Amino acid sequence: MSFLTKLGIDPTQASIDWDLKPAETFGIFESWGGKERVKNKNERFYYFYVDNWQPPARLLLMERGIKYARIIARIEAPQELIDTCIAGQGKSTTLDASYAIDDDIKHWLKKNVVDSDDHSLVIPIKAEEEEEMQETGLPGPSDPVPELNPRILRNSPLAFKEEEIEGLVRSSGLFERRYNPNGDAAGYLVDNGDGLTVTDLTTKLMWHRGGSEINSIKTIQKWMEELNRSSFAGYNDWRLPTFEEALSLAVKTKNNKELYLHPCFSAGQPFVFTSDKRDPGGHWFIDYAQARVFWASGFNPGGFGRVCRDIT
Repeated sequence: MSFLTKLGIDPTQASIDWDLKPAETFGIFESWGGKERVKNKNERFYYFYVDNWQPPARLLLMERGIKYARIIARIEAPQELIDTCIAGQGKSTTLDASYAIDDDIKHWLKKNVVDSDDHSLVIPIKAEEEEEMQETGLPGPSDPVPELNPRILRNSPLAFKEEEIEGLVRSSGLFERRYNPNGDAAGYLVDNGDGLTVTDLTTKLMWHRGGSEINSIKTIQKWMEELNRSSFAGYNDWRLPTFEEALSLAVKTKNNKELYLHPCFSAGQPFVFTSDKRDPGGHWFIDYAQARVFWASGFNPGGFGRVCRDIT
């Protein structure tokens, strides 16, 4: 049995592309350039890469297509092998967080994953998310609420220059490890009892506990539109948060998934798009692995989506 079968992929219709590199995928898949064999939106390509968004770095399997990206598995490779790849032969993208595998990892993968009958080293990403999206341990909607200090956060998207962000973070009073390490991280989350959402009573925002796969901003927006069309959790006014709203979820202590985020949220979205753009170009993100604001392209490799809605 191929390890792809474990991931629900027909091995007769798919194979690993050992030549694909994260740094090249924008030109290939976002603009229909590069490989002439990319003929239509339904074609899927698979490649391994090293993800260094949060320590420790991980070896992942990506499913890629035209304006489509989904991380489908984590590979339990020796950490020393991964770290050596980053330090030496790995080539990063413009975001300096995704690395091409080197020859040592390639040989290890062929021996221990691709040509092996033991697939225990292949961990489906969905399985990880399902495991963590269980009971929240939070108070319920009918439980007594202590006296809270309400937060009023900007909810309309804007464009900001890079040099403006430090002042904006400080003026928000929110916790951010680089610009405001002594900021306030005291939200009050309530489990809405639907298995899908929680509400922060200090900001009056309801949040999706999960989120999207990694993708371009255009695809994330389409994903959000579909949530609204289908009335996800019973509502049709979901939106991307501003950077202050997304930052309001950051906490001062890492959870067991190495994120500065309450464990009620899926760890499958370590950095998320905000609705704010960068002037002159790019998008603002919140990185929960670092509890920091950063900017990057909305396309290469894109980002994850987590939506919110106002409850007032």
